[in-house]
Amino acid sequence: MVDPSRGLLPMKTELQPALAPQPQAVRELRSQLATAVPGVNDYLRAWADWSLGLSLAPERQSALFQSALAYGADSLRFALQAMAATPAPTANGDAGFAGASWEHWPFNVYAHTHQNLKDWSGEVLAAADGVSPENAQRLEFLRRQWLNLTSPVHYLPTNPELLEQTRREGGANLLRGAQHWIEDLARTLGGGAAPGTENFRVGEQVAVTPGKVVMRNELAELIQYSPQTDSVYAEPILITPAWIMKYYILDLSPHNSLVNYLVGQGHTVFMLSWKNPTAADRNLAMDDYVRLGFRAALDAVQAIVPGRRVHTVGYCIGGTLLSIAAAALARDGDTRIASITLFAAQTDFSEPGELSLFISPSQLAALEAQMQRDGVLSSESMGAAFALLRSSELIWAPAVNQYLRGQRAPLNDLMAWNADGTRMPCRMHSEYLERLYLHNELAAGTFTVDGKPVNLSQITVPMFVVGTETDHVAPWHSAFKTRALTRSNDYSFVLTSGGHNAGIISGPVNPKRRHRVYRWSDATAAASPDQYLADAQLQAGSWWPTWQQWLVAHSAPGLVAPPPLGNSAAGYVPLADAPGGYVRG
Repeated sequence: MVDPSRGLLPMKTELQPALAPQPQAVRELRSQLATAVPGVNDYLRAWADWSLGLSLAPERQSALFQSALAYGADSLRFALQAMAATPAPTANGDAGFAGASWEHWPFNVYAHTHQNLKDWSGEVLAAADGVSPENAQRLEFLRRQWLNLTSPVHYLPTNPELLEQTRREGGANLLRGAQHWIEDLARTLGGGAAPGTENFRVGEQVAVTPGKVVMRNELAELIQYSPQTDSVYAEPILITPAWIMKYYILDLSPHNSLVNYLVGQGHTVFMLSWKNPTAADRNLAMDDYVRLGFRAALDAVQAIVPGRRVHTVGYCIGGTLLSIAAAALARDGDTRIASITLFAAQTDFSEPGELSLFISPSQLAALEAQMQRDGVLSSESMGAAFALLRSSELIWAPAVNQYLRGQRAPLNDLMAWNADGTRMPCRMHSEYLERLYLHNELAAGTFTVDGKPVNLSQITVPMFVVGTETDHVAPWHSAFKTRALTRSNDYSFVLTSGGHNAGIISGPVNPKRRHRVYRWSDATAAASPDQYLADAQLQAGSWWPTWQQWLVAHSAPGLVAPPPLGNSAAGYVPLADAPGGYVRG
């Protein structure tokens, strides 16, 4: 970065003064930009918002111009020193330039120049007053994509490590990369499976915990897992996974299967397995997921394990559905739920994180048109959006490794599961995005089930809520908001290291993981995220044993004989072996 003390670059603080009050005319113009004709790209409006703010600050325009000159002069000076073999430091702050080969000309020049570009572009975005937080987030997203696009790390001629590998292998790496590219192109056009997924077949290497499908309807199957202990805890566990993913993320390989772990600890476990919808299912609604999913499963569990309340668990959007259903049951005076556990799930969508980049009225209108045409939203469309949020890790790094290094990383079970995508039915997905993300109806108490509103404040059962530190789908600050919406006087919040998937699927023993635990015993007590971080007890290892001990503490004392698989007299006849048929759709 350029040193401001040399007098070439104004201090950043000069480019970022406190926001000045905006004249009425400017506020009105910004309002018109925000409500422009539907379909106008949100990113163009964000650029217009930024341009307007900067146009009203000529002194900042001048400062940015001077800053650009300073960074340019610094890059030229560095290049001349490097050409003359004068010792010159390489760019700092970017792990991609950490290798010793980046210290040599001309690669140190590329690295230093790109670092200057990164610093200056950050100042450019910060220079305009009055830009809305949403537009600032969109512009920062575009800036990240642009920096990835221009990074010398990502191209053969400008990456010394790639050039050295190519020289060492005589170009064999590029031949392998070309073969990988052709294979991937053929798979994209033909719809084939990703290489390596054949080693993780559902029911053979993953999703192998024994059990039976004991219920099936037009939307879901219910799996009851076979007991692995002579006696079990009395209360069963019902898991509601997300339908944006296949359930077996919770039953991967035996060593990291949450289901296998729970059954091995003496719990009776039931799992919903959602149907992968087709165009014929376009009219499935959120109410259908409550009725045919959670409520139908709860009825079945109660028939198979009669007289016992149920520990309920929800993951991601499955946790949102569980919260909705639990509030509806509480509204109706139904007390069958013993406890609620949420994994990386949101109930207040006022701060949904970077996913908001893809959720706005204009973008939803375009998405709605696509779903109305196809009946579903494809897994490829969703996967592309998630990949863009972490494009450096999920797009550029794999592309460099596979097509330039000629190296395909072997798939693990989680990666193979991630390649096994699902579709979203048109009506449900529209309701989910509009009612929850756009209008935040669940937090506002206006979301309806069976035509009547539900209120999360009616949830009073014990709760165990898990957030993950680097979650880009359900940021932990957002998951933390559930505490303020519910009225449980036995509430635990756990923050674990890792992301939306890897943080949850940590295995029972994981020395690379850590987690923080804080418990509330007052239904109205709350805390800010910063207070939580200061007060929560930090523990090494996986959070799974902590949760399992919590389940035991909230179960009836003593153990009982395992229940039978299904209940034929009540209409729940075992239909098939786990993992069932819907997961293969």
